[in-house]
Amino acid sequence: MALNLDAIKAKLNQLNKTDDKKQNIWKPEEGKTRIRIVPYVHRKDNPFLELYFHYDIAKRSMLSPITFGNADPIVEFAEKLKKTGDKDEWIMGRKIEPKMRTYVPVIVRGRENEGVKFWGFGKQIYTELLQICSDEDYGDITDLMSGRDIDVEFTPAVTKGEFPKTSIRVKPNAQPATEDKAIAEKILNQPVITDIYPEPTYEELEKALAEWMNPENADTDVATNSTPEAPEAPAKKSAPAANKVEDVASAFNDLFN
Repeated sequence: MALNLDAIKAKLNQLNKTDDKKQNIWKPEEGKTRIRIVPYVHRKDNPFLELYFHYDIAKRSMLSPITFGNADPIVEFAEKLKKTGDKDEWIMGRKIEPKMRTYVPVIVRGRENEGVKFWGFGKQIYTELLQICSDEDYGDITDLMSGRDIDVEFTPAVTKGEFPKTSIRVKPNAQPATEDKAIAEKILNQPVITDIYPEPTYEELEKALAEWMNPENADTDVATNSTPEAPEAPAKKSAPAANKVEDVASAFNDLFN
């Protein structure tokens, strides 16, 4: 029996995407971590990326095409369920609707050499950040030369039924995102969010919905998410800070002005 090369290539592609997520997604660790939100260079006017995901349908989270205004068969099915007039079907329709999660590009202090990662959070943190950004006393906290760092404090759940807690505090002093030209280049060459979370096709979502409705026909190969690798030591500075700030400002100006 000949090897199914298409299936092997598909599996390899899936594993590569899992590695991309491991390297490019940041999740708060227990305790306090300092980060800096940076502009999303692929859409410079707004770093807040609102993505809609299906969490309960497939064996992995799947980005919904409604994120980009495209058709989604699961959303279409959910709408039909909600219109039947049956309470249980309405509840089921609500359950399978995609949920929004917001991502921002960040650099993690002490781990800047790892480049830009994406931090995903829910409505509460999103609301707090928007309120801060709209406050004239803070200004543009994402500005590469005069923005502000943020302390993120994460407290994991201790008992069953308890939820983990995340709080943020914007630092009062404005400062450059980096004084290292190599780090500045990594900020400017950040990943594209859809390379990490690709938009599935209409047919892929139809298949996921069919398998969810008939689980006995689904595959048993479950994709797993790995935890981030241990951080590397920050690169040493080799030139005076004033010169580096000037070089970094020039690099940022080339892109954003």
